[in-house]
Amino acid sequence: MSNPFFKNYGPFEINKLLKEINIKTNSLYKNIKVEDIKDLSSASKKDITFFHSRKYFELASKTKALFCITTENLKDFLPKVCNKIIVDNVLVSTSKITSFFYPESIVDDFDITVKEIKKTNYKKKVKHGNNVLIGKNVKIGNKCSIGHNTIIEKNVIIGNNCSIGSNVILRNTIVKDNVHILDSCIIGKKGFGFFPDKKSNYRYPQIGIVLINENSEIGCGSTIDRGSMSNTIIGKNTFLDNQIHVAHNVKIGDNCIIAGQVGFAGSSTLGNKVMIGGQAGISGHIKIGENVQIGGGSGVIKDVPSNSKVMGYPAKSLKDFLKDNK
Repeated sequence: MSNPFFKNYGPFEINKLLKEINIKTNSLYKNIKVEDIKDLSSASKKDITFFHSRKYFELASKTKALFCITTENLKDFLPKVCNKIIVDNVLVSTSKITSFFYPESIVDDFDITVKEIKKTNYKKKVKHGNNVLIGKNVKIGNKCSIGHNTIIEKNVIIGNNCSIGSNVILRNTIVKDNVHILDSCIIGKKGFGFFPDKKSNYRYPQIGIVLINENSEIGCGSTIDRGSMSNTIIGKNTFLDNQIHVAHNVKIGDNCIIAGQVGFAGSSTLGNKVMIGGQAGISGHIKIGENVQIGGGSGVIKDVPSNSKVMGYPAKSLKDFLKDNK
């Protein structure tokens, strides 16, 4: 599911997009249009995608995208029917094209549409504190409560039986039923996505959302960034302790328990029933299997298979960690 909250200004002729990234236009592409930019797995034969790392070669080999931004070294992993757009810096080029489709996703200014909840249809439906602000097109289910000084920005969707604490900011977020979001959380703002480009840093548009599934809890002071190209997802019955940071595109499975001050770098993926001790760090673009236990203070820098127990920096099997630290 892509972001239902940002407007897609496509379709665009592919040659017009090529001009945006300083690539020579191709007469064979004349009048060919692309409808959207998507990741490798969700792109259709009407879309453009990108492929920048061998780590994603399996997804690249199966992509249905009509065009793909990639490098000379990676192009042969892509299907023959996918048209390759060869560039020097895939991520910068992808950023520029994404900005063309979704120009409103770059700036994360405050929502000027908000109004006091007492002036909305939710004034009697929702139990609420003081100074609660609600934006346009917000949907809130039954039996929900919202604490003092909380801002629910435009287009946010909240399910039934949800509790939103005080001093919370929600934007670009879908919250399913029976979710508890505790005080001072910031959810759905853009992630830390930018790329050096000569003398400046090029901001990467963040067009995904945050999806928090049923029966989950987000602890006080936690930050969950919306996805860049795909979505940031918190699984069902997953509990996050206080002061946790979840970066863009992170996928956390069902029934996970994450202790305080854990940090997840972008695009890391966790299976179901993962337990992580406090102050652990999870590097980006890695996969952690199911039923994994990670000790507090660990630094996980590579994939962890299912049913493993790891600890230390870099994280190693618990058996090896205990042996090395007798």
